[in-house]
Amino acid sequence: MESIVKKRIQQVRKGDQDAFGEIVELFKDRVYHVCFRMLGNRHEAEDIAQEAFIRAYTNIHTFDIDRKFSTWLFRIATNLCIDRIRKKKPDYYLDAEVSGTDGLTMYSQVETDDPLPEEEVESMELQESIQKEISRLPDKYRSVIVLKYIEELSLKEISEILELPIGTVKTRIHRGREALRKQLRSI
Repeated sequence: MESIVKKRIQQVRKGDQDAFGEIVELFKDRVYHVCFRMLGNRHEAEDIAQEAFIRAYTNIHTFDIDRKFSTWLFRIATNLCIDRIRKKKPDYYLDAEVSGTDGLTMYSQVETDDPLPEEEVESMELQESIQKEISRLPDKYRSVIVLKYIEELSLKEISEILELPIGTVKTRIHRGREALRKQLRSI
């Protein structure tokens, strides 16, 4: 796949915009998932994923063709997520949790005729709880946990994306896992 991506990058550099569309198709789901796991909000994750591809396209000339494109793209997405977290302003989305409630969202106020099966609800609640606990981790732990366990990237790839030594990545994964374990015990 990497050789296909490199060919497409060469085409983009020569002015073929459609070639970048193919690159987007290859990576859009993985980039969105990284963003969603870091931000915990579907709308923001979509916005940041789109921004990551725009940045990649406008800066494609700076990409080192001898490196992995996915690592470069994930670094862009991760940095954008961290920037969004730092600048976060209150937002109001239907899937945002209503303050003062225990996990209720604005969707719960909208009538529906289709009740969800019990197993699906339990699964969603567990995923929501885990995602909530991941989002409570400090940025430096959250990013490595998402990249390692959600995106299943190697330590080397995480090291390149976050521009950290592998030893630091290992330490943050360990400490992040311990912090997450402590948080999940209370659930």
